[in-house]
Amino acid sequence: MTHDDWMAAAELEYRRLLEMFAGLTEEDWQRPTDCDEWDVRKVLAHLVGGAESTASLRELWRLQRLGRSFRPGVDGMNDVEVNERADTPPARLLTDLAAAADRGVRARRRIPAAVRVLRVPFGPPLGFRSIGYLMDRIYTRDAWMHRIDISTATSRPLVLTADHDGRIVDDIVREWAHDHRQPYRLTLTGPAGGEWSSETGADPLTLDAVLFCRIMAGRVAGDGLLHQQVPF
Repeated sequence: MTHDDWMAAAELEYRRLLEMFAGLTEEDWQRPTDCDEWDVRKVLAHLVGGAESTASLRELWRLQRLGRSFRPGVDGMNDVEVNERADTPPARLLTDLAAAADRGVRARRRIPAAVRVLRVPFGPPLGFRSIGYLMDRIYTRDAWMHRIDISTATSRPLVLTADHDGRIVDDIVREWAHDHRQPYRLTLTGPAGGEWSSETGADPLTLDAVLFCRIMAGRVAGDGLLHQQVPF
């Protein structure tokens, strides 16, 4: 996927997220999610903070600085995002997410190619990565996986299409294969699924595409080649 592809995917993903959040009940906001420390409302608070950090480098650096007092790397930034919005009601968070997502995607779209290739330290679990990797892949994957988290927690229908979700899954599979560097034959089922292989001789592996990505994100334990995770 190109930079423009990722930005189009980010726009659509935020729209689908907002549609899912809009249908939640009062009880849904308090339901636990696969993110151990967060209920549904806290996931939304994190998404707001993440979107706002993509709209402003100053905000991104502020989160990184404050986050160090909680935990190293991305986890500390997430703590700041959630803690600062501890008393914000869901209705306000939804309004904030819509506005921040719009500003954030516009800002991400304008990042020059020469800047996107720069590699900087983001802390665990990302380590040294390019700015483009963070702004294109990670923020889009993060929003996408949290939509899965909300669907799993609330039993709301999960809208999946090959031209959007399938391309995100394809990118995740390719990074997984690059990182484990072992022979593989993978079949993922469902609307976002497909088939991938490296060479002959590998044992076939078949599972649902969403389940595969939940394993890759550490929501569900995996063994064998599925022990290898990718960043979200």
